[in-house]
Amino acid sequence: MLTAAPRGRAWIELDRAALIHNVLALRSLLPQGCALMPVVKANAYGHGAALIARALQDVGLDAFCVATAEEGAALRQAGIGGMVLVLGYTGPEDFPLLADWDLTQAAASLSHARQMGDFGRPLAAHLAIDTGMHRLGVPWDDAGALQAACAVKNLRVTGAFTHLAEAGSAFTEIQTGRFYAAVDRLRSQGFPIAKVHLLGSYGILHCPQAAGDYARPGIALYGVPERREDGENCPVSLRPVLSLKGRITAVHRLAPGEGAGYDLAFTAKRQTVLAAAAIGYADGLPRCLGEGRGRALVHGVSVPIAGRICMDQCLLDVTDAPEAEPGDVAVFIGGQGREYISACELAEAAGTITNEILSRLGPRLGRVMI
Repeated sequence: MLTAAPRGRAWIELDRAALIHNVLALRSLLPQGCALMPVVKANAYGHGAALIARALQDVGLDAFCVATAEEGAALRQAGIGGMVLVLGYTGPEDFPLLADWDLTQAAASLSHARQMGDFGRPLAAHLAIDTGMHRLGVPWDDAGALQAACAVKNLRVTGAFTHLAEAGSAFTEIQTGRFYAAVDRLRSQGFPIAKVHLLGSYGILHCPQAAGDYARPGIALYGVPERREDGENCPVSLRPVLSLKGRITAVHRLAPGEGAGYDLAFTAKRQTVLAAAAIGYADGLPRCLGEGRGRALVHGVSVPIAGRICMDQCLLDVTDAPEAEPGDVAVFIGGQGREYISACELAEAAGTITNEILSRLGPRLGRVMI
């Protein structure tokens, strides 16, 4: 357990108990025999891929998804075993990473499958099947291309997957039918498609009956809906894993009419106490949250962001938290006292979704599991 705030200017705290709670909650929705294959791409949505994957591996999960071969290699270097599936496109220049680190690659098209076969070393693949999302994948109804991709020499196709465009809609049923029709056709032709998967976070939450051998939780695993309304319609209780915190480094007292920050964008309307916090937009705190659009918690009191957010710092109007002093902790996502700031609130204020906010949290933020 972490007993005191880590030293440093700004950091992320991860709640291991919340993460495991979310694993159990998502598992409870899935049919027997369907395993979780957590998505830890984009540094586990900003949480820290190695920390998250180790915690999940400790409770028995042995398959993970990433977006790039480099992300997969980094997991291996961090000691993560089991299957690591690269969901995104990997070019021939990075095929050595796939072979050297025992990564399973999504075959994004027939030509991509043939490129992997031409590499000359055996590679494992899951065949991407396009059922209507129209990103990556061999078209579900192109029987010849599907068969040819599975027959490529030096390519061991151990699974197949698709991605749902609208989980829980009528189109979900269409995509599901297309996917299983394509898989059944391949199996009837003698291709051993051992594992199949099509559900992401919202598929697990809203149409778990369509699950295959794996389900790929992303944002739901971290206990955060993309948007507030998604959380209101969630069939299970999920707990946020991440808190974002910054250190107060200085406190200033301003007279009415005195300005502060770049372009003096903040003007004191009263006797004001300003605190400088050591976190900025280079850490992933959106610059658009400046000038009072965002807030933080100091001593359990909600305080507005004052003026413009800088690259490495921001100002907080802590007039209503007069005990604030250098060394104190300001919370930008998470709880303090009776107050709480959710990632959804921050994303709404920034005009985006939680996935973007979290995945942009910068690498210089320390990350610690508590």
